[in-house]
Amino acid sequence: MESNFPLRKIIHVDMDAFYASVEELDNPELKGKPVAVGGSEKRGVVSAANYEARKYGVRSAMSGYLAKRNCPHIIFVKPRFSRYKEISKQIRNIFYDYTDLVEPLSLDEAYLDVTVNKKGNPSATLIAKEIRQRIFDEVGLAASAGISINKFIAKVASDINKPNGQKTVNPEEVISFLEDLEIRKFYGVGKVTAQKMYKLGIFTGKDLKTKSLEFLNVNFGKGGNHYYHVVRGIHTSEVKPHRTPKSVGAERTFSENLSSEIFMLERLGNISEELERRLKKSNIAGKTITLKIKYSDFTLQTRSKTLPYFVSDKAMILETAKDLLYQEKMENSVRLLGISLANLNTGEKKAPKEESEVLVQLKFDF
Repeated sequence: MESNFPLRKIIHVDMDAFYASVEELDNPELKGKPVAVGGSEKRGVVSAANYEARKYGVRSAMSGYLAKRNCPHIIFVKPRFSRYKEISKQIRNIFYDYTDLVEPLSLDEAYLDVTVNKKGNPSATLIAKEIRQRIFDEVGLAASAGISINKFIAKVASDINKPNGQKTVNPEEVISFLEDLEIRKFYGVGKVTAQKMYKLGIFTGKDLKTKSLEFLNVNFGKGGNHYYHVVRGIHTSEVKPHRTPKSVGAERTFSENLSSEIFMLERLGNISEELERRLKKSNIAGKTITLKIKYSDFTLQTRSKTLPYFVSDKAMILETAKDLLYQEKMENSVRLLGISLANLNTGEKKAPKEESEVLVQLKFDF
């Protein structure tokens, strides 16, 4: 099949229930039992849940109280991010044995471009299988993978045969794969967008493909252009070994709700210190400071201010956060506060992309 943009061999590796799996690795007594990392039966938020807990509807970002209600025998484990980072580094070192084009999305997932790889292996499918086996043998954890011609399809495919599986979407299968895909399984289509698409009669990729670019732009704004192209197999974003962060933040969930702004200021001071540490570690500064407030009824509010200069020191961050805190009256007692810094001095410039439709009969060894 002819194409006027480069065809790549992309692997998306996604660790299975990573945080919970690390806890099971270090404490085998947890295996086979429902486990939630983070949260507690009284409060807090679940950071991750293993597959046993997910059977009861326990999910990340769920309150610990609701997780306990759904699964009374769930086991809550305190997160150990230093340990997760240690394991993540071991896994990443395996990736680098195959390619230097590794783009981490988080501690537990990454894109790999193996079009040209260090093993000289022409099969991205076999490379993914070998990487998953090495992660299991050398680290003791299971991983899933998606393999295809671009990042978008690889990301979607990695979820198809989870856990501990992989899915290859060969070039000649791209169009039919996307047309048959339920719209809610398109990466980036959340619950709200999915519901909007349902109301517009869009339930599958095939339905989406019938909509014009103009129609999608009118109904989905900037996202319209993205949806129009990805359903045609077009996603030209390259695997970027060094991803530039768009924002840096820190937040805290409190054991007891805060109703006094005096106590909130004390917590914001601690959060500002943590944020300063992260910024200086990466040599980053920013102009836009955002205060995140989650109330006891779980409603979320953000307040932002953009300064005329870059800042990274805790005093200036705290001073701005204080102004934002007093910007308007609190609606309720507060369970979480967070501060983030955006509009960073990373200075990455994006080159314009040319996009064109993928034709149907690609011939490319996968």
